[in-house]
Amino acid sequence: MPSHKEANIFKPFSSKDPFQFECHAGVSCFTECCARLRLLLTPYDILRMKNRLNILSDQFLEQYTETLFDHHARFPMVKLSMGKEEGHRCPFVTDKGCSIYEDRPEACRLYPVGRASTLVDREGETREKYFIVGEAHCRGFQEKKQWTLTEWLNHEGVKEYKAMNDRWLGIMTSLKSLGPETHLARKHQMFFMASYNLDKFRTFLFQSKFFDHFEVNEELIGRMETDDVSLMSFGFDWLKFSLFGDKTLKVK
Repeated sequence: MPSHKEANIFKPFSSKDPFQFECHAGVSCFTECCARLRLLLTPYDILRMKNRLNILSDQFLEQYTETLFDHHARFPMVKLSMGKEEGHRCPFVTDKGCSIYEDRPEACRLYPVGRASTLVDREGETREKYFIVGEAHCRGFQEKKQWTLTEWLNHEGVKEYKAMNDRWLGIMTSLKSLGPETHLARKHQMFFMASYNLDKFRTFLFQSKFFDHFEVNEELIGRMETDDVSLMSFGFDWLKFSLFGDKTLKVK
């Protein structure tokens, strides 16, 4: 899952453990955590950000991201590009804070909480652990405001992000075979499009004979023409079908 830059301390804690933290413009380190990040973006992160900017997926990917082909990962990943000027700050941070705050990525919402998660194929449920990311520069921990984990997650609006990202996580961490090696390049391209380039995926569905070959509810087809969340959700089902052969779609 996405992560901020390397931290000094990772302190595990449970949902019942309170922690002390608050971030605002009056804190001396305000926005220092928004620089030199290795911030991996999820499909839902990208959806919210590109819609906030009112641009297409292609433009967002080209202007604000880098694609990573890590030999430890089965699929390509996308990270947010940091500014090339001194300081290497997030392109969306200003002296007044985050310019896309309402649509910031899940990792930014969670901070200073971190979340380690995986979804085991045979269990169908997400395993997760939370921890406090204690960076030496952060003065937010000296503020008096106290939170429980549940209070923090609710306050930061993580629920919708978590629901969408966990479905994608199940694809990312699946141990199911991708089939013959000769199919990998095509499957990686399909994964990238359905995960990160939602506008291109919509074109793939609606400007091909896709719906002639698969049984898809007419109401859902209508929603996917304009509703990005419905389209993304369908994309996850399509990836399970096309990558692993799961019976998430029905062939006509």
